[in-house]
Amino acid sequence: MLSQEAKDTLAKLDMEFPPVAIKFSYAKPEGLERVKERDAFCQFVKRAQTTGESFYTTAEDDTCFGTMILGMIDKPSFAASGQAGKDFEIFKTQAPNARLYTQIETLPRGSVNYVSFSPVATCEFDPDLVICVANTQQATILMRATSYYSGDLWESKTSPVLSCAWMYSYPYVKDKVNTITSGMGHGMSRRQTYPAGLQIISIPYGKIGDVVRALGEMPWTPPALSDDPEVRAVLAKRQEAWKSMQEETAADLGGNSASLMPS
Repeated sequence: MLSQEAKDTLAKLDMEFPPVAIKFSYAKPEGLERVKERDAFCQFVKRAQTTGESFYTTAEDDTCFGTMILGMIDKPSFAASGQAGKDFEIFKTQAPNARLYTQIETLPRGSVNYVSFSPVATCEFDPDLVICVANTQQATILMRATSYYSGDLWESKTSPVLSCAWMYSYPYVKDKVNTITSGMGHGMSRRQTYPAGLQIISIPYGKIGDVVRALGEMPWTPPALSDDPEVRAVLAKRQEAWKSMQEETAADLGGNSASLMPS
């Protein structure tokens, strides 16, 4: 279950759309009510954010392709043919769209029957993903936290359609943080789910602990970007130490050390 520290730390980012916890399950969730209205899968995240409700959905509640990428239904043959992508003029022919259906990550058929959604602040289950919708400044802090200890590369994989695959199944299957930009995917743009230009960051549950710990330890504003004179002074001393380090290393190596000073 998400710790209170995790809930409090993510709340400090003060995102306009609060973070949402998601869980995929074979068995019916306990303690949650089924969503009352059918909608697209991406809209269920928005519903949890704007209403503060916790709920679960089934395949019958989805009006788009979220259930397909979670293996709750088979790939619709007509959609997989790529014809819709051609007719929507997202692709020149049906072939690129058809290939996309072979490239996206999907969960094993029938392994997921229910999907639970809850605002992180009130979440009472162990989530598989935490979804954060952040502006550029907030996203930079979050993404720095994902690589603060590991050095993991920041990844943004998406496609013109089926953005839900990159929000949900890809980070879950690959156990990778992934970010997509609102306003670029066809479905969410049609539905005007979010204002354009926000970063939708999907964090697998196994990585949340390190992200929260990093957010509590690292400076949210790197010293070189700080307006605080004391912080800049500390950085200047560190940079002076680089010069001494370079000179000592060069002397030890007979003057053959390459420059250690960054440009």
